[in-house]
Amino acid sequence: MTTTGAAGAGFRGRLLRALAEGIAEDGYRRTTVADVVRRARTSRRTFYEHFADKEACYARLLAEANQRIIVRITEAVDPRAPWEEQVRQAVGAWLDAAGTTPELTLSWIRDLPSLGAAARALEREVTDHFVVMVQRLCDTEELRAAGLRPVDKQWATILIGGLRELMATAVEEGRGLDTLAEPAAEAVIALLGPRR
Repeated sequence: MTTTGAAGAGFRGRLLRALAEGIAEDGYRRTTVADVVRRARTSRRTFYEHFADKEACYARLLAEANQRIIVRITEAVDPRAPWEEQVRQAVGAWLDAAGTTPELTLSWIRDLPSLGAAARALEREVTDHFVVMVQRLCDTEELRAAGLRPVDKQWATILIGGLRELMATAVEEGRGLDTLAEPAAEAVIALLGPRR
């Protein structure tokens, strides 16, 4: 049975926040359902009314977090700005958004791929959402006027994968994601720039 209505949404949100807090403090693997319900100040029964298991809660947390990041990036880009500035706006927005929860960002990049077939499907789905976002952001009059070709799925995937690895490495080394802004933007500009 699933709890519905505002109360159900409130419990679900509390559980998701509690898992995010657990990941930030202890990491995904060490955070248990018991930790989540303790932090959320709810019961195991309530947890299982909303999620089949910890992985399902994690999947929902990542899906929602990544959707918020995509919206933030999209809203940050001015399609009338010079294309290099659009790249800087997009990269900066991604780094800013991911930097608000660096441990969750690292968990998404490092933990999710190791969780099996269902997690792999989620990873592909999230990556596909990012690919579509990149393709939309790169399909502007300003970019076409600069001679840039549309970005296909492979190029977008390379771009996304490279930025994800840069973010993971920075978090693992204890550096802020803001330190990546210029090198990441320059790499994206080089990747997207006019091709011969």
